[in-house]
Amino acid sequence: MIVRIMGEGQVRLDDGHLAELNELDDELLAETRAGDEEGFRRTLGALLDAVRRLGAPLPDDSLEPSELILPSPDASLSEVRELLTDDGLLPG
Repeated sequence: MIVRIMGEGQVRLDDGHLAELNELDDELLAETRAGDEEGFRRTLGALLDAVRRLGAPLPDDSLEPSELILPSPDASLSEVRELLTDDGLLPG
């Protein structure tokens, strides 16, 4: 799966990591719905760090379509709220 972090670039992420990422995504969804700014910041950072750690960066000149787009680390709670679906940021 190709994942884009807005403002940073793309990484190739093995689908086997989705369970770990979905746990963080579920936390982020709950914190966003509750308006928990501190928890939101912590969990968004942890989610993006996990994607960076588990994924392999693609070259800057790569033009592959992203299957998933994640917000930038400095995105506001209200900006992320607009990106959320009932499943969160990640499918499933």
